[in-house]
Amino acid sequence: MRGRLPVAAGMAAVLLLLPNMDAQADPRPTVAQAKAKLKELNEQADTLVDRYNAANEKWKKAKKQYNSVNDDYRKHAKRVEQLREGVVSIAVNDYQFGDLAWNGVLYGTDPQAALSGMAALDQLSQERARKLEAYEGAISGLKQRRDKKKSAYDSAVKVRGDLAKEKDQVEKLVKRQMALLRELGAFNPGNPNSAGAVYAGPASGNALTALQFAYKQIGKPYRYGGTGPGAWDCSGLVQAAWAAAGVRLPRTSYEQWAWGASRRVSLNELQPGDLLWHSGYGHVGIYAGDGKVVHAPQTGDVVKVTPLAQYRPIGAVRP
Repeated sequence: MRGRLPVAAGMAAVLLLLPNMDAQADPRPTVAQAKAKLKELNEQADTLVDRYNAANEKWKKAKKQYNSVNDDYRKHAKRVEQLREGVVSIAVNDYQFGDLAWNGVLYGTDPQAALSGMAALDQLSQERARKLEAYEGAISGLKQRRDKKKSAYDSAVKVRGDLAKEKDQVEKLVKRQMALLRELGAFNPGNPNSAGAVYAGPASGNALTALQFAYKQIGKPYRYGGTGPGAWDCSGLVQAAWAAAGVRLPRTSYEQWAWGASRRVSLNELQPGDLLWHSGYGHVGIYAGDGKVVHAPQTGDVVKVTPLAQYRPIGAVRP
């Protein structure tokens, strides 16, 4: 028994040391390491959020198409029913009174009345033929529209499934970003009701309108997929700001870059209102003049003004 005591004591000592050993195996990252990781996550998020937004736009378009076809189908079905009732009415009338009508025309004593009666019956016959033709055409068109409706619906379902996958990836990434930001004490929830700031830069014309709108959003939180009014993502803010100035831009940053293919300008010739990209075209902001950019940066941050040198633009477009 005595010989076992030192072993038991040694085991206890080892067990007491285990938590410290575990802690040493997974050390807390330094601030520099955490910021580097956050930068990496932000770059991943820019790409994923843009893909999410693109999928969301596809879903909305497919859904709109589905609703349009469905509404058309209902209107068409109503007309077919009306035509069907008309055809049935003609058929019943012809069955009940057809022989009597023709007997009256053919065997009447007044030749002029007979001619008038034949013309009237011929008109009825032509009307029946027209209604039957319209009925058949409506039935044929209805089938085609039903096929289109099914195709649009299938497309919407597929896009919705793709969107769910993208959203799941983005939300997982966002959770990692938020946890890291909180660990750094750098999480900024923002204020959805922020009054923003007044733009007092050198812009003019529609660029001034766009920048005035963007500055009023300063202090509101970044949220992926955000299109206002209480939260924004980068391309949502840019799209809304320029929409206020009468310019219609696509939804995502990559689409906005493609839209501006014939409107690109040198970074040495920037003017207030120009759109600026960085991080592989996955992020877009608006040049405010005087070496400043207004943008919605990333998860855990708010719409704000950033020095141009810090923003590090890689491309520009003038709307």
